[in-house]
Amino acid sequence: MSATRFTYLGPEGTFTEAALRTLPEAATRELVPMVSVPAALDAVRTGEAAAALVPIENSVEGGVTATLDELAGGEPLMIYREVLLPIAFALLVRPGTKLTDVKTVTGHPVAQPQVRNWLRANLPEALWESSASNADGARLVQEGRYDAAFAGEFAAATYGLEPLITDIHDAQNAETRFVLLGRPARPASPTGADKTSVVVRQRDDRPGGLLEILQEFAVRGVNLMLLQSRPTGEGIGNYCFAIDAEGHIADRRVGEALMGLKRSCPEVRFLGSYPRAGVTPQDVQPLRSGMSDTEFVAASDWLARCGDGRA
Repeated sequence: MSATRFTYLGPEGTFTEAALRTLPEAATRELVPMVSVPAALDAVRTGEAAAALVPIENSVEGGVTATLDELAGGEPLMIYREVLLPIAFALLVRPGTKLTDVKTVTGHPVAQPQVRNWLRANLPEALWESSASNADGARLVQEGRYDAAFAGEFAAATYGLEPLITDIHDAQNAETRFVLLGRPARPASPTGADKTSVVVRQRDDRPGGLLEILQEFAVRGVNLMLLQSRPTGEGIGNYCFAIDAEGHIADRRVGEALMGLKRSCPEVRFLGSYPRAGVTPQDVQPLRSGMSDTEFVAASDWLARCGDGRA
């Protein structure tokens, strides 16, 4: 395995690259752009790279389906870090292009909902076509395939383009969440501000099936931060669920919730427990009464005493 190589959703100049460069360890690694999320993750699976950074969630558009589907169905990988990156787009054009010259625009499919209102107000007649990434859209503009691309302003110099308009976004404070994925291994120790991710498949489609999954977390006081359904590919109505839960697998309440899922679901894929980006233990809401590890241990000890007549 190449321990010095990290892959990411490329080409150069993507928001993913910008997010990866915020990690301290990126300064000592070879950063290799890949043409797609599956390609970036397959490089980790085959040992060509130690880790890959890919987008997984956007605050406007929701889950990034290519990543969620890879984590649900591909060879298992594990999340070790997450990065939150504020997102604002620039309209990149070839030098000399005016706004009235723009008839075709491109960008990643996740970008379109974030600039839809701006497009309607400023380029209502422009034709949108999706590209593999925002930076790839910039490359296509450089080649003359499109008149403009929505991408990060930082991508302009890489592709010989100019930012015609900057700071474009329909929603204030838009963010994209990225995850650093590697081969499965022991999770890092709890920090007190952690997140645990799993993918869960229901045993069958029946009334209350999703409620049973949610109750495993609710009765133990575990807050859910993401619940995203994705089709399994096994026919209409067959879905799995990507879940992010507050806490660490080493926390008794989280561990017991996962054991409950494993008893009732045919497949539970553990995707990792890792520090929450931008959150410290002081920022985490206090647990409700009865949900601390100390109280779980005390209840377990009480049950043992009941079993041998010492209650």
